[in-house]
Amino acid sequence: MCGFTFIVFFSAFQLLPTAPFRIRDLGGTTFASGLFLGFLTYASAFSAPFTGAVADRIGRRRTLLMASAVIACCSIGYAATSSYRVMLALVLIHGVFWSGLLSASAAYLTSLLPASRRAEGIAYWGLSSVAAIAVAPPLAFWIMQRGGWTWIGVSCFLLNAAMGAIAWTLDDRDRGAMDGDQPSGKTPVLEWRVLLLSVSLFLYSFGYGAITSFSAVYADALGVSPKSVYLTTLAVVILVTRPLAGTLADRIGYRRVFVPCLALIACGLAILALRGTIASLVASAIVFGLGFGTAYPVFAAYVMRDVAPRRRGAAFGAILAAFDTGIGTGSTTVGWLIQRFGFPVGFGTAAAISAIALPYFLLVDRRLRSPTRAEST
Repeated sequence: MCGFTFIVFFSAFQLLPTAPFRIRDLGGTTFASGLFLGFLTYASAFSAPFTGAVADRIGRRRTLLMASAVIACCSIGYAATSSYRVMLALVLIHGVFWSGLLSASAAYLTSLLPASRRAEGIAYWGLSSVAAIAVAPPLAFWIMQRGGWTWIGVSCFLLNAAMGAIAWTLDDRDRGAMDGDQPSGKTPVLEWRVLLLSVSLFLYSFGYGAITSFSAVYADALGVSPKSVYLTTLAVVILVTRPLAGTLADRIGYRRVFVPCLALIACGLAILALRGTIASLVASAIVFGLGFGTAYPVFAAYVMRDVAPRRRGAAFGAILAAFDTGIGTGSTTVGWLIQRFGFPVGFGTAAAISAIALPYFLLVDRRLRSPTRAEST
């Protein structure tokens, strides 16, 4: 599963940082370049609660195989087209199957983990995606410089074919249905409690959408080289800190670790908005990475305590819906703000919205939790 996820994100983060440059080369505006990630994540977000539930029903291995095949075809489409509008149309299809890919793989992985070490396990698994993010963007810019955009599409196609090959080897038994946890009739598609709590992920992932689409563009505008310095620094920080934080959260409590993470995310984005130097880019990536890298595995472990094994696909679908909506909204909104008002206003808005995540989570979690339930994990 770590190898599968590494390839998933290695492919995605060759595409995402370079697509805005390709769209601008084809005549699109900065706003249009932000729509690429926005459309991907909106399509993923709106479909995730349903594709996650479908994965619970038809099997997670089958879902991974179908998603890998469709995304491979989309990669060829990106390489072949000379219209940025066609790219934006293809990425909507990509997004639907992306949500199935992520929900099914997360649910499959969670079924392998002991409950007492769930945050640690999700954190270690998450390192595979972070490692991919660390190396994929600079390699993608190198490929684009040497071979052009077509080779980005070809590379993504080959990687998605490798994803499908790995998915083929996975255990085909349905890990979603555990003994004593068979459905006893109709179950709701959505996990509403998880979805409500996940709005806090929407709020802080708004800034992540801005960073993913425009950190390289910002570095290029500042004359900073390499352009991928922010994403690479972010990935290195997460690689170093995430395993320790996951173990700590299992021991002292998920909420006690998650709450400071929300504060660090907002501070990291504020640093990016205040100054435009290579030092501020690196400092922002470090602070943002300390919070962002730990927040997801800790949050996922926290909410999965109350989710039945056969409903994990739907639960991860709800998480993904909120997370990807935030990324898409951040990418499109910050793209428009940068085009109209400049980078400081765009990243400053992202910082302000991310700051709302902390009071929202504390308020909603207090209302949803049973008053008699003590936080022991």
